[in-house]
Amino acid sequence: MNKYLSSTNRRSFIKEISIAGTVLAASPAILAQASDKKYKTALIGSGWWGNNILGEAMACGECKIVALCDVDTRYLDTTYDRVVKDAGDKPKKYRDYRELFAKEEVDIAIVATPDHWHPLITIEAVNSGAHVYVEKPIGHTIEEGRAMVNASRAADRVVQVGTHRRISPHNVSGYDFIRSGKAGKIGMVRSFVHYGGGPEEPVANLEAPKELDWDMWCGPAPYRHYCEALPGTGGRPIHPKGFRNYLDYANGTLGDWGVHWLDQIIWIMGEQYPRKVFSTGGREIAGPAIYNDKEQTTDAPDHQVATYEFENFTATWEHRRFAANNAEKGENVGCYFYGTEGTFHMGWRNGWTFYPKNSKQAVVHQDSQLHDPNSQNIKELWLDLLHCIKTGEKPVCDIEEIHYSTNLSLLGMLSLKLGRSVEWDGEKERIVKDANANKLLRRDYRGDWKYPKV
Repeated sequence: MNKYLSSTNRRSFIKEISIAGTVLAASPAILAQASDKKYKTALIGSGWWGNNILGEAMACGECKIVALCDVDTRYLDTTYDRVVKDAGDKPKKYRDYRELFAKEEVDIAIVATPDHWHPLITIEAVNSGAHVYVEKPIGHTIEEGRAMVNASRAADRVVQVGTHRRISPHNVSGYDFIRSGKAGKIGMVRSFVHYGGGPEEPVANLEAPKELDWDMWCGPAPYRHYCEALPGTGGRPIHPKGFRNYLDYANGTLGDWGVHWLDQIIWIMGEQYPRKVFSTGGREIAGPAIYNDKEQTTDAPDHQVATYEFENFTATWEHRRFAANNAEKGENVGCYFYGTEGTFHMGWRNGWTFYPKNSKQAVVHQDSQLHDPNSQNIKELWLDLLHCIKTGEKPVCDIEEIHYSTNLSLLGMLSLKLGRSVEWDGEKERIVKDANANKLLRRDYRGDWKYPKV
């Protein structure tokens, strides 16, 4: 049975493992003294981000890498070589996660595939007895997320989600600052990410490379032609990394970056779900989405605004993939919490800053404490996962907590597709009196793949 930590104890624990993460990174001697227990660990999805997580599993000194899985043998082989070199382990290589779980006894599974694969692999993993570190967003549709929560609870497995900002030291201290009332009563929160870009040119449909099982990559999602893009052409490939902006496989920038910052909002503000959601956006700069037998573009919006009506405040999300500039006077990502005592900016690389309403008072700032590569805090989140496996406590980024965060992004995309607002019953996880909208809470899977039971 889970023994959930109080918020006070959790704050203290996060600070402790933040220090421990720093020490582990700096001291090979401590790694040599790590626990004799080695968690048999498997990585499913051995691309760039999966390797970032895998690096922390190898560095912690408590994991033995027993298996790797990827539909692209180029990434599979490169990752295998890295594990042999860095950890001395010789993991088995698989191209189908089902074979991996059938043949290997796995204690921890890292699920770092494209979004549309997260639900089926996570559910397979917990049903096999593994604890899971799964990347965000947890799924492509809302009912998939609920199925993941139910499966993890039924199996009594720890499922940690990669929304590591809940454990980043400056985010934790910012949480404490706002929750202590120093920013006053918060009436509105604005979350955002802004990047550069421009018009998008279509790229040719191609046969997938021989090393890549493209049909398996598409999996339960609709089949789409493989494509590549040359640097500087304005095109966007699907694999690797480009899948976020193909709506069959992900949910655009809102489903990617939005989960991180919307998660910060509900974590800090203490409300799990909104009452109403409305979103609008388009591709005015990228141009119309194109897909035919010869060529294609992405189809996600190049800009989007979503409004969330909560019980005690209003939140907004906005992104654009054009007009990059320093208009935010600091960072192009984060959340502004607007309170009666001033404005609090929760940022990323630059930490957080509080601007008092009284201009005579000093601005308050807290630097970030991030790690390479990619300026993140995966290390601390991995240590929290191990702690919760040992103790049965609830992880910082528990699957159900991040289910609610993911739902915010998915409801924003659902409203955009409908072209109208929706009223959300968060307890029942249904859209009120709207049968057509409720159809978008799930989707049909392709071929013989079965949508998970909720």
